[in-house]
Amino acid sequence: MESLPASISRTIKTSHVLPPDTNNHGTMFGGKLTAYIDEVAAICAARHSRKSVVTASMDSIDFLNPIKMGDAVTIEGVVTWCGNTSMEVFVKVTSEHLATGARNLTTTSFLTFVALDENGKPTPIPQVVPETEEEKFLHTTAPERRDARRERKQRLAALTRANQYLPEGQKL
Repeated sequence: MESLPASISRTIKTSHVLPPDTNNHGTMFGGKLTAYIDEVAAICAARHSRKSVVTASMDSIDFLNPIKMGDAVTIEGVVTWCGNTSMEVFVKVTSEHLATGARNLTTTSFLTFVALDENGKPTPIPQVVPETEEEKFLHTTAPERRDARRERKQRLAALTRANQYLPEGQKL
C-alpha cells in the first residue's frame, strides 16, 4: 500500500463563538470544543484512509487558554502517524480576537482513529509521510505516545476487572 503525505489529511474549521457556545464565565464550553476537535480529527482520518473511521481514543485535551465569546476559533488537524489500521491525529486550536487580530494557542489534543471496511471491521491503511517540521516531530515522537496509550489502557483494564465494572467476558 502506497504511503500518503500528511497534507492530504489536513483539515481546518473556523467558527464564531456565540452566546449559546459559552458557559457562565463567557468562555467556550469544553464539551462544544471537544465535539469540534473530534469532528475535525475524524475528517482528517477519513481523508487519509478514504475509509469509514471511528474514534478509538482521545489521549488528552489540554485547555491552555480560554476562548471567549465573540472570538473566532480555528481547529486544525493532521494525521501524524499510522499503524496497520489505526491513525493518530494531532489537533490544535487557536482563538482570534476579531477586533484586534490577537491570536492564542488554546488547546491541543491527540486522538486515535481506526479505519473500518464495509463490514465494520478494522482495515489496513496507508502510512503517512510527514512534510513540515511540526509533522516530522510529531511523527518521530508518536511511538512514545502509542506506548503510553497501550499502558494506560492496560492499567484501566486491570482496574476495571479488579472492581468488576465490566460484564462477565467483556474486554476493554
